[in-house]
Amino acid sequence: MIVGGGHNGLVAAAYLARAGRSVIVLERLGRTGGAAVSTRLFPGFDARVSRYAYLVGLLPQKIVRDLGLRFAVRGRAVSSYSPTARTGRPTGLLVERDQSRTRASFARLTGSDKEFDSWRRFHGMTRHVAERVFPTLTEPLPTRAELRARIDDRYAWETLFERPLGEAIEAAFDDDLVRGTMLTDALVGTFTHAHDTTLRQNRCFLYHVIGGGTGDWNVPVGGMGALTDALADAARSAGAHILTECEATHIATDGRTAEVASTRGTFAARHVLVNASPHELARLLGEQPPPPAEGSQLKVNMLLRRLPRLRDTAVEPHTAFAGTFHISEGYEELETAYRQASTGRIPSAPPAEIYCHSLTDPSVLGPALAREGYHTLTLFGLHTPARLFTTDHDATRERLLRATLEQLDSHLAEPLADCLAVDSDGRPCIEAKSPLDLERELGLPGGNIFHSALEFPYRDDDTDNGDELSAAARWGVETAHPNILLCGSGAARGGLVSGIPGHNAAMAALSH
Repeated sequence: MIVGGGHNGLVAAAYLARAGRSVIVLERLGRTGGAAVSTRLFPGFDARVSRYAYLVGLLPQKIVRDLGLRFAVRGRAVSSYSPTARTGRPTGLLVERDQSRTRASFARLTGSDKEFDSWRRFHGMTRHVAERVFPTLTEPLPTRAELRARIDDRYAWETLFERPLGEAIEAAFDDDLVRGTMLTDALVGTFTHAHDTTLRQNRCFLYHVIGGGTGDWNVPVGGMGALTDALADAARSAGAHILTECEATHIATDGRTAEVASTRGTFAARHVLVNASPHELARLLGEQPPPPAEGSQLKVNMLLRRLPRLRDTAVEPHTAFAGTFHISEGYEELETAYRQASTGRIPSAPPAEIYCHSLTDPSVLGPALAREGYHTLTLFGLHTPARLFTTDHDATRERLLRATLEQLDSHLAEPLADCLAVDSDGRPCIEAKSPLDLERELGLPGGNIFHSALEFPYRDDDTDNGDELSAAARWGVETAHPNILLCGSGAARGGLVSGIPGHNAAMAALSH
C-alpha cells in the first residue's frame, strides 16, 4: 500500500509491482504527480507550465533505466546570469558551458581572472564530492565515517559537512556578487543564512551540487508532468492499481500488518509506504505531529509574449534567461533580506531566481505560440518564510510579488508587465503561490517543499551495528513502526525531484 501518488510514490509503486508485489496507490487529488506536474494555467493559451517543481537534477539514470521510463532531460548551455550595477552602469556575471566566455564575463565584472580561477577550484571541489556521493544515494545509507572515507578530501569534507558554508565562500571569493551567486544554492526553499551553525545551508547546498554526479540541473522535456506521467504509466503497466480522488484518513498498525482507511474504503496491507511528510504521517497514525518545518519560497508562473530587453546590453535576453537569472542575490543583499524576513518584514529587495524553460524545450508551447516568440517564465523567491503570510495572506503575497517584480524591472530596459501575455479572460498571465498556498494545495506542512529539514546523506557512526540494523534503517526510510516506511521527501536523502526515497523504500520493503 502506498499513500500518496507523487513522483516518489510512483517510483516505489513501479519497483514493487515489477517485483511481483500487489500494489495499491491512494492519491488524494484527481491526478497523480503531486508537485511534479505540468499545467495549462492560462485560459486561451496552449502552454504547459511546470507549476510547482521546475528542474531535474537528482533523478538517477538508474531509476530511468530500471523502470524503462520514456523520459528525457535537456541540458542548459547557460548556467546563470546575475545582473548588477557597477559605478552606476549595468553589468552582470554570465556563467556558461563555454569556459572562455565565462572567464571573460568574470574579468568584465571584477577586472581580473582571480575570481574565475577561485570559481573553477571551488567547483572542482564540489564536482569531486558529487562524483563520490551521488552514487551512494541509491545504496544502503553509509555511516558518516564511510561517507567521509569515500569523499577522501579533508578540505571538501570540512567545507561542506563541518563548517558553516559562509566561511569557505568568504575565504575563496572577494566579489560580493560572486559570493552571492555561489550561496544561492544553499538557500533554495531553506530559510537560513551563510553562517548558520546548524548547517542547514550546507545540507541544502550539498543536494544542489551533487545532482547526477555533476551538479547539473536540467530541463524536463515536455515539462515536469512528463516525468510523473511516465512513472504512472510504468507503475500501471507493471500491475499497480492507482486510485485518485482517494484520500487516506487513518493508518492503524501492529507492526506486522496495517489497515489504511480512506474516503473510498479500508485497505489491508503488509507494508505501508507513505509518500507524505513526517508531519502528515503522524496525523494519519493519530500521533502528535512534530512541528512543521517552515517553508520559504514564492513561486510565480508567467507566460510572456516576448522576452524583455535588458539594461546590460552586453548580454542578449535569449542568453540571459537561458539559465538561472538571479535577482537581488548579492551576498550582502541575501543577508539583508534574511534579517528583514526574520523580523517579520517583507525584504526591501526580495531575492529570486528565474527560469525560462521554453528556451531549452520549446515543446512546452503550442506550435503557434513558439513561432510567435512566446515564452514561459517561472520565478522562485527566496527568504519568504511562511510566517510572513499568517496575517492578511493575500495582501502580503501581492505586496511581495510587486516588490519582487520591481527588483526584476530594475535590470530591464522595459517593464516586465509590457511583455506579459493576457489570457482569454483579459487577465495578465501571472500566478503567485506562497508557502501557505502550497500547504493548502499540496499538503506540504508549513509549505516546506522538502517536507522537513534536509539531512546529510549518512547515518551516525554509532548505528553501525551490522545485522541488527533493520532494512528500513539501512535504507534511511524507517519510522517508529516496522512496517510503515517513508517514501517521500521527508526520508533520509529526500527532498527535490529525485525518486530516490521511493527507490529506497521499495528496496527496504523488498528485503522482507
